[in-house]
Amino acid sequence: MRSYNLNVLDLEVSFKAEADPSRVERAKKLVEERYNKLNFPGRQISKEKLLTFLVLGLADDLLQSDRKLEVLNRRMEMLVEKIDGGNI
Repeated sequence: MRSYNLNVLDLEVSFKAEADPSRVERAKKLVEERYNKLNFPGRQISKEKLLTFLVLGLADDLLQSDRKLEVLNRRMEMLVEKIDGGNI
């Protein structure tokens, strides 16, 4: 397991993970990009609220991806059943 020490949005974080460095860097970049989209000049929202919006957006993305994956898995199972049954 690798140890990571990152500066993300001016916050120092240390953690251990089995993810490779490029994956960690892509995740960091995604968080920073999404944060910067929410934190435009003139907006009077605390960092905590912005981070909450960011987390909710990422959680929604994950839930949507899980739902899409579930639909695709069901479709694949149906196709396998058709193939096994000789219906194609």
